[in-house]
Amino acid sequence: MRTSPAAPKSIDEYISGFPGDIQTILGRIRTTIKRAAPGAEEAIRYQMPTFILKGNLISFAAYKQHIGLYPAPTGTRQFDKELAVYRAAKSTVRFPLDRPTPFDLITQIVKLRVRENLRKAEARAKKK
Repeated sequence: MRTSPAAPKSIDEYISGFPGDIQTILGRIRTTIKRAAPGAEEAIRYQMPTFILKGNLISFAAYKQHIGLYPAPTGTRQFDKELAVYRAAKSTVRFPLDRPTPFDLITQIVKLRVRENLRKAEARAKKK
């Protein structure tokens, strides 16, 4: 679906490689994540937009018929009921492009992942 064949070097570059309507959704997902995890850094990992906060926090990517969200297995377990219609795999969620994107649910998932990553980082620091 990407119109640019080269691997993106930034999230801006990644988003710009899609048609306008998809750019809008990707931009809103990016903003949603940034608001839910204000200290997270942006990166491109595995050619996908990724947010990092004391380790990988969450990634997302656009495809022909959906937006994939990759919050790691722990980021979805707590939301099994809400994500049942979007579940693609243990750690993959697919939001179909022909349905509204659940931005509030993305916010909740990101906030959970922030808490998890900070808790893990604190535990690692105590072991040192």
